[in-house]
Amino acid sequence: MFFQILITIIGLAVFEIISSVDNAVLNAHILKTLPEKFKKFFLFWGLLFAVFLIRGILPIIIVWISNPKLSLIQILTFIFSNNPEIQEYVEQSQSVLLLAGGVYLLFVFLSWLFLEEKNYAFLVEKFIHRQSMWFYALTSIIFTLIVFISLKINPILALSASIGSTAFFITDGFKKNAEAKEKELFDPHLSAWSKIFYLEVLDASFSIDGVIGAFAFTVSVPLIFLGNGLGAFVVREFTIRGINLISKFSYLKNGAMYSIGMLGSVMILESFGKHYPFWLAPLNTFILLGGFLYLSIKEIKEKELEEKRKK
Repeated sequence: MFFQILITIIGLAVFEIISSVDNAVLNAHILKTLPEKFKKFFLFWGLLFAVFLIRGILPIIIVWISNPKLSLIQILTFIFSNNPEIQEYVEQSQSVLLLAGGVYLLFVFLSWLFLEEKNYAFLVEKFIHRQSMWFYALTSIIFTLIVFISLKINPILALSASIGSTAFFITDGFKKNAEAKEKELFDPHLSAWSKIFYLEVLDASFSIDGVIGAFAFTVSVPLIFLGNGLGAFVVREFTIRGINLISKFSYLKNGAMYSIGMLGSVMILESFGKHYPFWLAPLNTFILLGGFLYLSIKEIKEKELEEKRKK
């Protein structure tokens, strides 16, 4: 039991870290334009907001929405105790939560694969990016297929898939708007408090991916809180102390996205009755992170050799 908990927490922390790399880089660049006292404010109070309000409360809300017949008190009882009746009910409705989260994560991955500018780790990524117009057609077909299968099993699953799809397009809109306004944050006339507020909103929108992905590891909210909270703390440390180092690893974002795609697929399959061992999600994250970390280190060494040749 202890080994399972430890692996789950480490897996959650690693997943949170790699899925927050982009956010950390953006935060670091904007924080450089702020006075020291505002940097400290963001790192301390921002961390409390990111860990306790977002990564602490959001999983509880997700579990509550997935179990509409239970009151908030009953959900809290399930989270902080071992009430067998409530636990059995939550386990029965787990497929609803998994399908919504799985659809959301799969669409996040496909959006990155087809629409976003990226460092191409493989030639196929460049080819797929050129076919960006097919993203909406592909996601529509996948969504229709998922709904078709869901209706045969349980109509509520179809609604769950719809919620996951809706959540993706809402949060994707926020992220696209954030990217469009990124340059405005470097305006010297913009107040420090405005930048801090914007960073917190941005962090909240980016943290949703990590929180939803966490349910592929476990449905235990305390474990999600510990694992994601630990990951969020490490990301904040990197934001100030090691961002120049971490930004050199060009393919970490690729690793994060492939991990998100794999977790989303696993969650969808589990919602349809497939069962996988607890270590699959952490192992998937470790392997993908290790693979793309290797590609990043290889690229760094190749650049260093190229610079030496030029000298």
